Amino acid sequence: MGKRTGDSVAPRLPMTGSLVSSVPRSLGALAPVGPLAFGCWRFTTASVRDASELIEVALDLGMNLIDTADVYGFDWSGRGFGACEELLGAVLAAQPSLRDRMVLASKGGILPGVPYDQSDTYLRSACEASMRRLGVDRIDLYQIHRPDVFSHPAQVAATLASLREEGKIGEVGVSNYTVGQTEALARYLPFALATTQPEMSAACLDPLRDGTLDNAMRAGYTPLAWSPLAGGRLMTGDGVRPELVDVLDAIAARECVDRAAVSVAFVLAHPSLPIAIVGTQQVHRLRTLVAALAVQLSRSDCYTIIEASEGVPLP
Repeated sequence: MGKRTGDSVAPRLPMTGSLVSSVPRSLGALAPVGPLAFGCWRFTTASVRDASELIEVALDLGMNLIDTADVYGFDWSGRGFGACEELLGAVLAAQPSLRDRMVLASKGGILPGVPYDQSDTYLRSACEASMRRLGVDRIDLYQIHRPDVFSHPAQVAATLASLREEGKIGEVGVSNYTVGQTEALARYLPFALATTQPEMSAACLDPLRDGTLDNAMRAGYTPLAWSPLAGGRLMTGDGVRPELVDVLDAIAARECVDRAAVSVAFVLAHPSLPIAIVGTQQVHRLRTLVAALAVQLSRSDCYTIIEASEGVPLP
């Protein structure tokens, strides 16, 4: 019988007892990146100056993986498809030295109205359009954003391999893929996938249950966890089990941090060494989220969070 939700949180452990890992993460042959990344899903400010400050602070805090996508800007008050890449491109044009400090990641393969297209013609044009908007001659990590089930993985692999041979992209990954879809693409690639990007948080445990993280450890992919705060729901409590909020708050009080830091630390505790992509657009929140790296989580803490999230004791 597992420890039931509502049991007291385990006492604070010494540094050596924590599962939270702050070691650099590996993305194939790319430069090592920090355990926290800056995500551009909501990177929609009209001010290049404000946008530059966010990128600079993120880099200063060790968030050297900057993650964007061509479709970002299509929502979240953006100006439309490509808007977030264009803004990041404006930041890099204003301060070219920032490019050397980051590992730049983008995604393609979503075509609003279709909604997915990974045909050779479109996927190639999407990647090259992202490069133009970003003002770069190479995207370090290029990921297929969501799978197009009507494109054969052999054809998708051939397009990605060609883009890589041309030096337009560095490493390759997938986002929102099932294990089967990931392995089908990997079967036809002449090189190893570097990443898989699932939604993962204390409120979304699917990657722990559906084999995504197990497969990442087996194959050597680095997981990039999007929405580690469940789109902000772990902060507001909306649509989240009250028991989960209570457990996170109890650990936060013990660790002298806020609930967000504990939530991010939970993602970082998995042995697959995920990277948590944080998307706050507030500089002070970026600074407070770094506290997640010092949070001490034991196995008991992590399983208590899981039980509180799922609402049932573990067998």
